[in-house]
Amino acid sequence: MGGAILRGLVASGIPVDGGIRVTNRTAAKAEALAPLDGVTSIALEEDPLGNVRAIDGARIVVVGVKPYMIADLIDEIAPHLSDDAIVVSIAAGIPLQQFEARLGETAVIRSMPNTPSTVGRGVTGLAAGAHASADDLALVRTLFETVGAVVAVDGDDGIDAISTISGSGPAYVFLLIEKLVEAAVHQGFDPDTARLLASQTFIGAAHLLESDDVDPAELRRRVTSPQGTTEKAVEVLQGADLASLFTLATDAAYARAKELAAEG
Repeated sequence: MGGAILRGLVASGIPVDGGIRVTNRTAAKAEALAPLDGVTSIALEEDPLGNVRAIDGARIVVVGVKPYMIADLIDEIAPHLSDDAIVVSIAAGIPLQQFEARLGETAVIRSMPNTPSTVGRGVTGLAAGAHASADDLALVRTLFETVGAVVAVDGDDGIDAISTISGSGPAYVFLLIEKLVEAAVHQGFDPDTARLLASQTFIGAAHLLESDDVDPAELRRRVTSPQGTTEKAVEVLQGADLASLFTLATDAAYARAKELAAEG
């Protein structure tokens, strides 16, 4: 995800004073990012002080390591952060308070990008910590808008809530596509054709939704002719009480998000 944000920022052409510095544990991963315009890519196995060098004078510091590595990384860089630094977390399950306990009055913003960010079509939730100003949030919003849409939410509860919709949402969509593929095979199509029919139907419907300022329910009604085949199929789907299923699913995801935060 960090790599997607980096590539989005580079592709956007937004000028970055002082350039962009990024660290990876291995030389191989660092080399993969080195060709990006304006990027200094540092391998920690070759430069053990690379993290400290990377944040020197930085206005925005994006922390994208595994959650279990957060505490050690923050303790390493905290003494070297600029006074106006904004620490942005893309680590799942780590609440704002855990950062702020180690960073004092440094501005902290927690983010929740989703996987379509890797193709520039993501949704990112942002939650500002106690010491982050409106200007800090606006600056970080600009960063994430290079890979998609951005929604500001309130605190960790807001991040946990958005994780159940846009964060986990791609998995819900892929599950629906998977099941439509299976249904197409059941109707007699070969697997390749079934995948084409299902995936392109979702892609086309999404583009239609994006291009037309109409509620999705209205778009559904336009496809559903009275007494037609679509109406019969929709009746079956609605009979399964999809609304309750999605509520139960997102509630379960929210509860798990809270469990992960407590475990962290």
